[in-house]
Amino acid sequence: MHAQDVLVEAYGRIKDEVHAAVVGLSPDELNARPGGTANSISWLIWHLARVQDDHVADAFGLKQVWLSGGWADRFALPLSEDDTGYGHDARQVGEVRVDSGDLLTGYYDAVHEQTLRALSGLRAEDLDRIVDENWTPAVTLGARLVSVLSDDLQHVGQAAYARGLSTAD
Repeated sequence: MHAQDVLVEAYGRIKDEVHAAVVGLSPDELNARPGGTANSISWLIWHLARVQDDHVADAFGLKQVWLSGGWADRFALPLSEDDTGYGHDARQVGEVRVDSGDLLTGYYDAVHEQTLRALSGLRAEDLDRIVDENWTPAVTLGARLVSVLSDDLQHVGQAAYARGLSTAD
């Protein structure tokens, strides 16, 4: 199996878990905040999609789907268009509210498709390309893609846990 195939498989698992985390939930369940202040399913899925969109677009020199696909307008959040949720406080988390899981999965699916297109021409040697010199050591494409995978898997796992809390009898 080639590195490209591993990455495509891993990102595909995120998509499956995103759908499983939101399917059939009401707006109240999507926007519920465990303990009253924790991250909602809506925020978690929006955030992981925004980070993937932002980081993959930047690493491959693409436009973010958030803007090019009109998703910022569809979500109509009271946040700046370049906000990914990184560093949000409790108030900002509460501002990310959606009326349906279809909005979340629609956006994530569009991000996923762009990610797959970006990965389609990936060669093993591309993974060593520096994509961010703001860190020491500088971040390679391989490290960035793994970082996004890690972040996304953690957040979708948190969303699955929150789903269990919101649907428990």
